[in-house]
Amino acid sequence: MAARCGRCVPEAAMVAERPRSLFALSAAVVSRSMAALERDVWALPGHLLRGLLPLLTVFHLERAEDAARRAGVSTQPIWRKLWDDVMKTRPPNSESITCWRKKFLETFFSNVLHGVLDVSSDWRLNDRHFSPLLHSSPHVSQLTLCNMLQGAVELTAEHNHKVLENLAGSLQILKFQHLLSCDQSVRRSLVLLLHRLIHHGSVSQVSMCSWPVPDPVLLVLILSMSAGFWRSGNALAYHGSPCGLCREEDKAQSQESAQEGAERGCTAEREGSSGEDQKGSPEEAEAHMNSVLSDPRNPPTWQNPACEETSSEVPCDHTNIQGGSSPCSSSEQLSCHPVPQKTRRRLKPAVGRKRRCLRRSRGRYADPEDLYDFVFTVAREDNSGLLDKSRTTEGENTENWTSSSPGSPCTSHAGCKKRGGSAGIFSLKAAHRFRSVSTLELFSIPLTGETCRALSNLLSSWVSLENLILSYNGLHANISCILSGLRALSRHPECRFRVLRVSDMFSHMPCMELVRCVLSALPQLHTLSVSFDLKNHLEGSRPEESPSCSEAEIPESCLEVLDIRFPREPLHTAFLLPVLKASKSLQQLSLDSATLPCPQELGLLLEVLRECTPNLKKLSFHDVNLAEHQREVLLLLQDPGLQEITFSFCRLFESSTAGFLSEIINTVKRNSSLKSLKLPGNRLGNQRLVALADIFSEDSSSSLCQLDVSSNCIKPDGLLEFTKKLEGHIQQRGGQIPFTHLRLFQNWLDQDAETAQEALRRLKALCSVVNDSWDSSQAFADYISVM
Repeated sequence: MAARCGRCVPEAAMVAERPRSLFALSAAVVSRSMAALERDVWALPGHLLRGLLPLLTVFHLERAEDAARRAGVSTQPIWRKLWDDVMKTRPPNSESITCWRKKFLETFFSNVLHGVLDVSSDWRLNDRHFSPLLHSSPHVSQLTLCNMLQGAVELTAEHNHKVLENLAGSLQILKFQHLLSCDQSVRRSLVLLLHRLIHHGSVSQVSMCSWPVPDPVLLVLILSMSAGFWRSGNALAYHGSPCGLCREEDKAQSQESAQEGAERGCTAEREGSSGEDQKGSPEEAEAHMNSVLSDPRNPPTWQNPACEETSSEVPCDHTNIQGGSSPCSSSEQLSCHPVPQKTRRRLKPAVGRKRRCLRRSRGRYADPEDLYDFVFTVAREDNSGLLDKSRTTEGENTENWTSSSPGSPCTSHAGCKKRGGSAGIFSLKAAHRFRSVSTLELFSIPLTGETCRALSNLLSSWVSLENLILSYNGLHANISCILSGLRALSRHPECRFRVLRVSDMFSHMPCMELVRCVLSALPQLHTLSVSFDLKNHLEGSRPEESPSCSEAEIPESCLEVLDIRFPREPLHTAFLLPVLKASKSLQQLSLDSATLPCPQELGLLLEVLRECTPNLKKLSFHDVNLAEHQREVLLLLQDPGLQEITFSFCRLFESSTAGFLSEIINTVKRNSSLKSLKLPGNRLGNQRLVALADIFSEDSSSSLCQLDVSSNCIKPDGLLEFTKKLEGHIQQRGGQIPFTHLRLFQNWLDQDAETAQEALRRLKALCSVVNDSWDSSQAFADYISVM
């Protein structure tokens, strides 16, 4: 039936072409016989291949890419039309899409995986040779799993083994969205998926977003495996067999260890002991894991000589943690030999119990309670509490987190304490670590104190981590716990951490104080973004006994980008001064939603910037009232060091005189270093826009390439007049001006569509124009409705 449909569809696709040419009839016949004629088709000249490609199914169109490239034919228009016909939506940022083939196949994979696209809905998708997931998977670099992780279950199914192998080589970004609690079998699938894609794959970024009530077990599981921690590979059985990649690595490590032992002249007894530790029976490990997966209430026990051998060095309670995998969950655990099971018993719920870790001083038997026994060691500890002998409860005043011991995770701040014991911190010395991701993003996921302690302990040794993005997690005082783990990480010689972005609804402390704390803890940081919507509604919630970060001197930092969004806090240059003095390498500074406490404050800031930041190239003000600071604005525009200046919604012309705009234009005309000027949301209107065209007049020495006039109440007739004036200046300068980009978002261009289209058509002949189809009447109605 499918084959019959495949025969008639190319003809149906050309029904509108009447009368059909001989070439069209021949192309239809060839498209139906591609299985036999494929090699001959790829050898066709370019003009013939160009007419045939639109008649091919996705299977053959994807295979035709190399032949089309050799013939000088682009398949991009065909993939774009395929997107419009099948997806029936306009993708976000479609202007920036460089490869529609990849975009289509990546989205196609996701839609098929989640069951929102029927391949029988379009004849081009209906090919008996085409396996939707298998053939599109090599093009997937970003994948989103959502809800109850049905996608994870599907991808780890045995019939999709090759699909998972393809994803391990292509996938870069793995996202989790709108997750729900799931059962044991789904979690097992998730473990297998993460192990293959992260530990043995190429995923470099894990993002989790929109999870209002996160399952703590599932959340810490994803975090732990993203950090590279889990049981050793032989315990991760895949369809009845241990992980082959782990087994190969363990075998290679075993051979290396044996060779080193032989070179050192080890005794036979020690060699035998080492071999026993390193060569666990795959069948025994498989039997153990299967028993745990099938019935977590019936946990078998493992004999663990590795744990016993180290009993004199590392006590196996949860207070001996340093941010990774428990020694009892390390690679050494694989070599443990199974012993008869204990009597079947019912376990307490996972979230609320203490981890039963082997007491090495008492014997040789470990008792892992279920598959996720490891997860709880990340954030919990045994009651012996060697690191928390004070038994401080949450809310009690303790030593400030900024003075915690070097190299240690969060153990001393009041916000990091847990009633009955501190966070579990376990040693990584004996742990088997897998590959980990370099970027972690948590968006709109509430993080409890326990989860923050778990994350802090993972961060303390997450040496591959380069970017951490925490958005709307309700951190409050727990931000100190996160910073404590990052401080420990920064002291690691292999630390690569460079970017930290923190945004939340409420600020726990003043923005500048938090910035100082971060830079004091992380001097190697290159990018820091701090953003808060509102001040903390509970005044005085921060303990007054804790010493302020502002009292400590900031060490010289490597900071290059600083972005601060104030929750309507006053901008005091005196507080910003130490930060700028310590940031000699600063190249980009953005200040958002700050208030200026006095008219002299902005002038002081400019002096500080001139003295302390010689490398500053980009300066941005957003939603900062500069109506009374015309002199300072002109000083910034004539600064020879700045290449990009942004005044976004700064009310520049609210109190200005008629000559202020002329001064701006003349200043920019004389500045040959300024490349980008962004003025969105300043009520330019038609008249001021037309005047801005004089920046490119014949007597101008400006090098301005980009101009942003979005959200400036510009109408079509004003845009047309600006275009005509710009055309005149270009003609006077012999057709040569540096201007290349104009941004026009959210202006009133819909009021006269014909004039707007003419203006845009003429503008696009001069430069690149980025605009949108914005409904100004609806926007005005929305504005009135909230007044």
